[in-house]
Amino acid sequence: MNALYIFLGMVGPWQWIIIGLAILLLFGGKKLPELMKGLGGGVKEFKKAIKDDNDEDKKEEEKK
Repeated sequence: MNALYIFLGMVGPWQWIIIGLAILLLFGGKKLPELMKGLGGGVKEFKKAIKDDNDEDKKEEEKK
């Protein structure tokens, strides 16, 4: 896990711009909004699952 933090710390603003341009070239302008929408939906579903799991844990604790 430390290697990931070191890698992210070494990536500067110009590198992020180059990565963004590469993604834009690979997927094209029309596909990019669809990809972001799918990514956002996945994050939203993940957060919902975590919240539901926490709510379920609280209900089990209340029953005890």
